[in-house]
Amino acid sequence: MISLINPTNFNKLSEKIIQFIGLFSLALFIVGIYWGLVIAPIDYQQGEMVKIMYIHVPSAWMALLIYSFITLMSIITIIFRNPITVIAAKSAAPIGLIFTLSVLLTGAIWGRPMWGVWWVWDARLTSVMFLFFIYIGYILLLRSQNTSMKSEKIAAIYAIIGFINIPIIKFSVDWWNTLHQPASILKIDGPSIHSSMLYPLIIMFFAFSILFLYLLLLSMRIELIKNKIRAINQRRINDINN
Repeated sequence: MISLINPTNFNKLSEKIIQFIGLFSLALFIVGIYWGLVIAPIDYQQGEMVKIMYIHVPSAWMALLIYSFITLMSIITIIFRNPITVIAAKSAAPIGLIFTLSVLLTGAIWGRPMWGVWWVWDARLTSVMFLFFIYIGYILLLRSQNTSMKSEKIAAIYAIIGFINIPIIKFSVDWWNTLHQPASILKIDGPSIHSSMLYPLIIMFFAFSILFLYLLLLSMRIELIKNKIRAINQRRINDINN
């Protein structure tokens, strides 16, 4: 694991596994979507509309997990000042933003026939919306600053502070009286959802997880190439000035 800190070693390893990861993710999506949309039963109250959960719920988990990953990379950045962790956090942020947007959009589509409105200022929905803007703020902060260690440290501190919202999202349905249903899967006493719906949901979660890993590695490789090009250009400028 320590060897992966080196950009050269990271590139070599990622080049070997990235295609396999992409194909594995595709296979999981095929199984999960077929199982969820075709085989899994419909809900006696929500009908076919319940099947949007196979996109909505894994997207929600991924939005939280990716931001947690960014926070972890930010902590390592501050302590060890390693460029790979900076690139990892920077590359993960747009992916997390897309997953968070997916949560909001699929939640609105799901909520319209269930609640009669596209949006309510529910504690869970509002805190997820805040996460969406935290992602945007983090991305803008990285892109508006020069690629210096000081600006990267500022972005890392911002990410760590923003993590406060993650437990608020998770426990909002327990702390406040909300329209959003309480947890039915990640519970101490076990899932309350039937296995015929739980299994395809888990498969879709793993499909999204592997997809994230694929996109993360791809984005990090591109970012390393950009850094290399910037370094070459900077050397050329320095040679011209000298």
